Amino acid sequence: MTHRSSIPVDRAAPVGRCGASFARPVPAVNDFFKRFTEPFAALWSTARRSPMVRMQDVAERANVSIATVSFVVNGTKRVSEATRARVESAMTELGFTRNVLARALASRRSRIIALLFPELDTRGNASAMEFVHGASVGAAERDHHLVLWPVANDPAALREYLDGGLVDGVLAMEVQLEDPRVPMLEAAGIPFVLIGRTADPSAYAYADIDFETTAHENLDHLAGLGHERIALVLEHPGALGESAYGPPVRLERAYREWAVAHGATAVVAMTARDPAGGAELAEDLLRDHPDVTAVLIANDEAAPGLLRGIRATGRSVPRDVSVLALGMASRTAALCEPPLVHSAPPGYDLGHAAARALIDLVEDADAEPIRTLLPCVLGEGASVAPVRTTLP
Repeated sequence: MTHRSSIPVDRAAPVGRCGASFARPVPAVNDFFKRFTEPFAALWSTARRSPMVRMQDVAERANVSIATVSFVVNGTKRVSEATRARVESAMTELGFTRNVLARALASRRSRIIALLFPELDTRGNASAMEFVHGASVGAAERDHHLVLWPVANDPAALREYLDGGLVDGVLAMEVQLEDPRVPMLEAAGIPFVLIGRTADPSAYAYADIDFETTAHENLDHLAGLGHERIALVLEHPGALGESAYGPPVRLERAYREWAVAHGATAVVAMTARDPAGGAELAEDLLRDHPDVTAVLIANDEAAPGLLRGIRATGRSVPRDVSVLALGMASRTAALCEPPLVHSAPPGYDLGHAAARALIDLVEDADAEPIRTLLPCVLGEGASVAPVRTTLP
């Protein structure tokens, strides 16, 4: 049985993972480039007033050719680790500073990758930021810079950014099953890696949570504590439709497969991404299905409201109803009352792997594309307990 919450969806604000609307206007490309180049202009002004250490100076100190110094500075050719260390030591001793613009011209690469993150203002929760953190570290380890592009799924705006030639490659988050950005990235001929999956991801490089394995492991954990009536709570798809965003679709499919395999009755409920929606859903859910003893929720924003709604029915967590949060960051789970047992997403590892894989594709178009799935890791909390033998 599927419960659909009667909570109204605000059509004026983005409610799906990659909503058509965007709360803030995307800045004009010219303004973006102005802000990006202003620091370089300041560096150039300073450089003109100060004596500059030349590559020739570094070459003489390191006892190598100017070409070798250029290879190290621009990353255009491999050199031995011993030679690289000698050149970099000379650069440090002399105070040599890489000229970013000159390096980009020499290598024909900006050494900048973009992370497309639509609805950053509303989707930038702790779980999402772990992906961003991992990607930024992965890029830095390969001597690249990561810029965040909070570009909504506006074909014209995205095309304008891509045609500017600022970035060498693109990471795309908040991936839809039929994501309009994918054909645009393909047409632009720019290397890209998805942090997420389309309906058929076989042709693309991606790094994503293994939602199927995670769902089954979480359900097995609850079943192992004696719970037989387990409800699944997902984010309401909103105006984008139920096939817009991959995780809820994959989770529901995995849940229903598990229910069939275990002879359980499926109870799926959907609500908006806010505490009020979670509270209302909890009351409706337990009124319609009073025998539910556990809830698996994959909606971070609704989870605190769900706990409040359960208490409003006279039940307590976890004595009467256990709650397990799927895909919730540990720091978020710890803020709930009670702290939620949760399956924490491997966001850092996935972001890190995606960034390094993207740079592999930038440096070698024939590099093996990444196709990585990692399950969430079960974390501690105080919201799950063995099922009671008698219900209130």
